[in-house]
Amino acid sequence: MFRLKAICPFSWRSFQFRPFSCESLIIQMSKCTDEEQIFHLIERNKATLTEKQVGYAFNILWKLQKQKTNLLKNVEYVRDHPQFLTLHNLTMNRFKLMNDDTLVNVLYVTQQFAVEAHDPLVEALVTEAWRRLERFDINMLSKFSSYLVDQHLHLSPLMGKIANIVQKNLETIQDLRSLSILMVNMSSLISQHFQEQLVNKTELLFDTIDSSEVDIARRIVQFLQNVKYNHPQLLESCNKVFLSNMNHLDLDSISTILSLYQSLQFHSFEFITMAKKRLTEMIPLFDHPDSFVKLFVALGPMASPEEKKQLQSTMLLMSEELTSQQALAVLEAMKEMESRNSHLIKKIASVLHKHLDGYKPKELLKITQALIFLHFQSKAVFVKLRELLLSYLKISFIPHEISILVCALSLLPSPHLDEVGMLRIEEVLPQCHLNDLNYFATSILKWIQHDHMYSSSITTMKQLKLLKKLNDCGHQILQQSNSLNLLWEDLRFSKGDWLLDSLLKETIATLQRLMEEINYKNVAGIASFISRTNYLSTLLLDRIASVVVQQIEKIQPFAIFAIILPFSVLNYDPPQRDEFFGTCMQHLNSQLGMLDPLALVFLGFSLATLEYFPEDLLKAIFNIKFLARLDSQLEILSSSLRKKVQFRLMELNRAVCLECPEFQIPWFHDRFCQRYNKDIGSMDGAQQQIYKMIAEVLGGVNYVKASVLTPYYHTVDFECILDKRKKPLSYGKHNITLGKLPEIHWESNTQIVGSRLPPGAERIALEFLDSKAFCKNLPHIKGQSAMKIRHLEILGYHVIQIPHFEWNSMALSTKDARMDYLRECIFREGKS
Repeated sequence: MFRLKAICPFSWRSFQFRPFSCESLIIQMSKCTDEEQIFHLIERNKATLTEKQVGYAFNILWKLQKQKTNLLKNVEYVRDHPQFLTLHNLTMNRFKLMNDDTLVNVLYVTQQFAVEAHDPLVEALVTEAWRRLERFDINMLSKFSSYLVDQHLHLSPLMGKIANIVQKNLETIQDLRSLSILMVNMSSLISQHFQEQLVNKTELLFDTIDSSEVDIARRIVQFLQNVKYNHPQLLESCNKVFLSNMNHLDLDSISTILSLYQSLQFHSFEFITMAKKRLTEMIPLFDHPDSFVKLFVALGPMASPEEKKQLQSTMLLMSEELTSQQALAVLEAMKEMESRNSHLIKKIASVLHKHLDGYKPKELLKITQALIFLHFQSKAVFVKLRELLLSYLKISFIPHEISILVCALSLLPSPHLDEVGMLRIEEVLPQCHLNDLNYFATSILKWIQHDHMYSSSITTMKQLKLLKKLNDCGHQILQQSNSLNLLWEDLRFSKGDWLLDSLLKETIATLQRLMEEINYKNVAGIASFISRTNYLSTLLLDRIASVVVQQIEKIQPFAIFAIILPFSVLNYDPPQRDEFFGTCMQHLNSQLGMLDPLALVFLGFSLATLEYFPEDLLKAIFNIKFLARLDSQLEILSSSLRKKVQFRLMELNRAVCLECPEFQIPWFHDRFCQRYNKDIGSMDGAQQQIYKMIAEVLGGVNYVKASVLTPYYHTVDFECILDKRKKPLSYGKHNITLGKLPEIHWESNTQIVGSRLPPGAERIALEFLDSKAFCKNLPHIKGQSAMKIRHLEILGYHVIQIPHFEWNSMALSTKDARMDYLRECIFREGKS
């Protein structure tokens, strides 16, 4: 009995002891401050460790690592410790007993400690996770998917299974943090329909997250970039999160966001301004290549001249320490900065030269493009580049990679490709997309131009034959296209003149054949492409206008500029002109304050060429606050883009002053125009020929002026004055000159200031219209040329147009014929 009593209490204590000791061991682990303490507890308790304690031990080991700086981390020491192996073996025996959370966490920690993917434990954990996949909650799915991505299994059937589970349960998911992780991880294998479902779900859930959730917003932008889905409203929502947390963003975060924005072509003036300020403050903080290169790449392109000088001076000091990838990043940043620091360019090129053998074809193309842009000259570097590109070309079999190599070779000094290279191109032609063919054609045209001057005619003939095969392949692709979306994927990335010359007619015919597929999703892209072609297809433009009017509520306001652009460039009014433009502006008005200043200026100019001047838009542009914002943004743009924006604003200002004086918007571009019109008066050979003929028709050079600067700074090709009897008046005799512009030009009187003509006299402007003034397929004058003619008429000119196709026609092939033509234009048209 005594024995029985003795056993019974012991058994009871034993029964109670396991959960108590389990809890106490976990508490002891939580108090550990280094790995040795954890390993000591494991060694003492390995015989009794439960699956919960094993999982907790893994978590604490990784927690201790995360608390250390990079220099103090000892991942290899922990992984190779005998007691880590003990944990490993215990997990092998108990993983089936682990709950889902513990199982996935242990898998995650083994990965952080660099346990090989083919380790029996890792394989067992992955297999068990796959078996349980259907019951995982959204959080577990996101963690598991992250593990798969890190193991380069983002295209695996297992990731496909996860995507399927997410799609089935999408309606019930409310956790945007976990969903955003999954969106990024499975973005490589989901359909376009699923992409749209995820975007719509994200929009619904976005308002539920805290404004401090930078990581969620960053992952959403990363997803949009991965799937090439430019969704301005969602990007703007994410941008607001970044702006509200700018003071907490570190260099890595700002650098990543800027890179994503650039890839998505999303422009946020506020973010760039605040990021520039924050990055500038960081300049003194970084003196190690790893961090300073990131700062250089992020800040360099938008830095002020003084900041650029400081950045480049510091980079020069550490250039010898750069890795191959860091040197490439710096070179690309210098290209964006339009750097002219020859010393730094040479230093970076020297580092690149050392590492050239280790770069991939796409990286070699980037290096070649940047070095050529930066006017770098080194025979040794370019010879080595050519050798590497040719060696890659001989072994490559992927069409896009071959097109990259060929493009890089064509950029090098003295471009030339031997028969082996041409044969490689010919071999992959049947597998090529239009974009690849475009690369090839652009390169071959450069070789033909070079070889025609320096090589044999036999080589040139072979290149011409290859070019014809390229054209045939392009025609075949277009004729077989039966999906507008697939065709657009090819067209959107095509650059260069080949597609817009050799295949333009066939491309437009294909778009017309598939135009019923134009909808709110692709209308902006198709419109943007048409504006690049200079080809007037009324069928396509009418379809675009119709889609916009019918589906305007589904179209992003930010896409309106791209939609209007082809109508502006090609000077075309659709049948429902007022409804079309009115619908666009009504949709845009509520977003005027959100639009990028650059976009507003370009939009205003495009509408002005079409004689459409919405008052709300003009008020939004021509006010002190907006112009101050624009000035601030111009400071961080490249010189070429800055100049383009300034010219567009000037042209819009001029159009409003001349065509809408009732808006009383002042002319404020006098100094700007004077700065950029210093070379007015010089003539090329063709202009001198026409000038002499006009002078001969009129009776002498005193009766004609060339390159005349008008009020508001239009340039008239040739000007003359006829009196009321249609006789030419001499400039010298009457001393008729253009007066100075008044400071403000918004009154209704737009007669030329200071140029009083005799009663009944008329000022004539003769405008020679070259091929750029007309659409490619029709003698239809384009928007900017039409606007200039309107303005000259408002300024009091009678405008005579001399189209290039008339001047260069067979009918005007002799001097006498041209003289008769000019005489008829000036005197007969002057009577009408």
